[in-house]
Amino acid sequence: MEQWITRVVAALCAAGSNALFWTFGMFLAVPWRESRMLSLNSVELQVLAVPLVTGLAVAWGALHVLAIADRVSHPRTYYTICVALLIISVLAVSGGMSWTAARMA
Repeated sequence: MEQWITRVVAALCAAGSNALFWTFGMFLAVPWRESRMLSLNSVELQVLAVPLVTGLAVAWGALHVLAIADRVSHPRTYYTICVALLIISVLAVSGGMSWTAARMA
């Protein structure tokens, strides 16, 4: 029972990190589309850095919470979930970019 509670907490943290990655993708779309990623001003850099850094920290925390439940007893499941979280996070960034691009056109 305790493993499932820990897994649910890790899943909630992972969902929050993916929401932050989606937000990062949403704000990334405009400078990416205009090809000015290397010439961001300080406000744009801050708007991009906050959801990215916070999302990475929350995802790291989710993996550590999940490690409490599964790393020793089910290592294959743990590593599978780690890879799945990585793929879902990349898709969240892509989804945020697509959402913004659809509203800009």
